[in-house]
Amino acid sequence: MTHRQTRLRAGRSALTYLTAFGALAGAALVGAAPAVAVPGGTRLAPGVTYEQFDITAAKGVTRAHVVVVDLRNAHVRVNLLYPGAVAAREPVSQLADSAGAVAGVNGDFFDITETQHPGVEATGATDGPAIASGVALKGAVPDGQRFGPALPPGTNTRSVLGVGVDRVARLDSLALRGTVRTPHDRLTLGGFNQYALPENSIGAFTTQWGSVSRVRATCGSDADRAAACSADTYEVAVRGGRVVSVSNTPGSGAIAAGTTVLVGREAGAQRLRKLFKGERVQVQHRLVASRSGVPYRFAIGGYPVLRHGQSLAGLDDKTSAVRTAVGIADGGHRLLLFATDGAVAYRNGLTIAEVAAQMRKLGSVDAFSLDGGGSTTLVARASGASAVTVRNHPSGGAERPVPNGVGVFSTS
Repeated sequence: MTHRQTRLRAGRSALTYLTAFGALAGAALVGAAPAVAVPGGTRLAPGVTYEQFDITAAKGVTRAHVVVVDLRNAHVRVNLLYPGAVAAREPVSQLADSAGAVAGVNGDFFDITETQHPGVEATGATDGPAIASGVALKGAVPDGQRFGPALPPGTNTRSVLGVGVDRVARLDSLALRGTVRTPHDRLTLGGFNQYALPENSIGAFTTQWGSVSRVRATCGSDADRAAACSADTYEVAVRGGRVVSVSNTPGSGAIAAGTTVLVGREAGAQRLRKLFKGERVQVQHRLVASRSGVPYRFAIGGYPVLRHGQSLAGLDDKTSAVRTAVGIADGGHRLLLFATDGAVAYRNGLTIAEVAAQMRKLGSVDAFSLDGGGSTTLVARASGASAVTVRNHPSGGAERPVPNGVGVFSTS
């Protein structure tokens, strides 16, 4: 038996139906919310438990998998799972095992295909901002450039779920603040390690981007992801505070540590053309939170579906699908990682409105939707095991490589 077969068999065995809890969950979309989050469950590590149960939803029964994380436990922390570069993808199980996580789920929606732009490489990079271990990795693409279902009214690509250095989870929004200073000008940055830049803007790319081509950043428009690529582009590489190279076309390949590549489109390209090799340039960028004054150790993009115990207005209540979400309970001290099963018997899944209702019934006060469908994957490592197992059945029959996820870690 191969290692992969062993893991799949372990994942299937973990899907044994729990009769007592199924009775509770079968009525989960009707009636009053329970006073606490998921009861019982299998202990994975101190402060981390796993549970599964069935939900009767509008399109039939679906199976849910939940990891409950107690952030008050000093042995527990949450961080971003990612392959070491923004523009790269790996299966969730591989991301979790490489990082030593005891559990995790897939993360943000991402640039999965570029059929609208023949010859342009899909980057695999996510829509929203990302922070790992307190380090900002990227900003948010324009709303019109995002992949994923329609956003609820009043939300945008800057929305994040994060955990601060105070170990409290929150919903927030992260905006890019950045400048390019030259001896003669002060330019505003429109992007940071993003697969799409706003029209007429300048974006900064660092070694964290990876080696994927930067051409995609100059394609599409603020209102239409499928719009043509810009015919007016320019790229400038800055190292040691000086311009070291220029090009009319965005390039590819790994960016050396200490180097920042500036990519401009339209008016942004015209401004970059004024720079010459050897000129002094200073690039600064940071992500600024709209709500919290506490720095984030971890943040991931997606969109909110539940705030202060209330479902957001305008949530889709028609389209059922396999879903991934994260709930916040107990004043931000407890997280619930939630994923539905993609096996044929359960594939109808939930609507986004049902996701919000279900997260509330599990005790969440706030909840956040992540990428679903073929991306939905929840992994957990049994106590004493050396690797995680996939606890749900991915709807595509196998794990889809994804750019990031939510990882749960234990130091015990």
